[in-house]
Amino acid sequence: MKQSEINNLSAAELQQKLSELKRTYAELKTAHTISPIENPLQIRTIRRAVARVATEITKRELQ
Repeated sequence: MKQSEINNLSAAELQQKLSELKRTYAELKTAHTISPIENPLQIRTIRRAVARVATEITKRELQ
């Protein structure tokens, strides 16, 4: 998820997206622990997307 896409979301949509990304991240981590997933770089991509969304939420709360 690109930063420009994140900037266009509302606060409620950001919260929803954050929960979806966290759930996806947990599922990927679990799947990778059990047996190696085909593309382990997905884990890093999702983790970074979680950080981007969380940072945007925090930034909006501080304004």
